Amino acid sequence: MSLYTLIKFIHIALAILAVGFNASYGIWLARAAKEPAHLDHVLRGIKLLDDRFANPAYLLLLLTGLTMVFVGNLSLTTFWIAAALVFYVIALVLGFGFYSPALRREITVLEANGADSPEFKSASQRATVIGIANMIPVVLILFMMVVKPTL
Repeated sequence: MSLYTLIKFIHIALAILAVGFNASYGIWLARAAKEPAHLDHVLRGIKLLDDRFANPAYLLLLLTGLTMVFVGNLSLTTFWIAAALVFYVIALVLGFGFYSPALRREITVLEANGADSPEFKSASQRATVIGIANMIPVVLILFMMVVKPTL
């Protein structure tokens, strides 16, 4: 097995972990909406998964991806690699700059005002919209990595 293949395996496993956890958030939130007594537990669980697993995996994806570029003698200016890096920066800004703070705010408002409060509904809607928006560049990265389109 080559070093490139080993790094590629780690890279793909990290992508499955990160994207898989992110994709599960909507399922957990839909279940919690039917049982609001568990909403706090679900939101804290999502925060744990995001902070301890998904976000570190996304950071390691950059490291393993760049390592593959250098080990595989690829160029950062190759269209699909450059485009994926642009989408990565967008996802990073949305995730760390907007989604994580929105999720923290959602938990804080839930604790302070309850699930039926207009403040919580607003915070929840904001976190949901940001979470969905953040998945767009992630899916575009997946597309770039699988299809490897050229111009």
